[in-house]
Amino acid sequence: MPKEWTDEQERKYKHIKAAEKRSGRSKARAEQIAAATVNKERARKGQSKTASRSSTKDISSSRRGGQHSHSGPGGRTRDQLYAEAKRRGIEGRSKMNKAELAAALGEPAAG
Repeated sequence: MPKEWTDEQERKYKHIKAAEKRSGRSKARAEQIAAATVNKERARKGQSKTASRSSTKDISSSRRGGQHSHSGPGGRTRDQLYAEAKRRGIEGRSKMNKAELAAALGEPAAG
């Protein structure tokens, strides 16, 4: 855990890590998920040097509770789908809506 984390953030990290391990994740993956969650919260509060747009504009990961996960009720957001399409180099992505992006990525479109 980085030195700049508060006691509350360290407790949250440990809690998330334990929950992920109980869910069957490996220790390394549980640590990765916990650190990413805490770091996203830090970015939202302006406590980090850099922050992605999804970290600052999206609802907090604590409140979201998997809503934007790959299989959550609404699936990923259009911005998340767009970022993945950009990473994969999908042509015409800027003119696609959420359903079209999901289809181009080979995912079912939800919500």
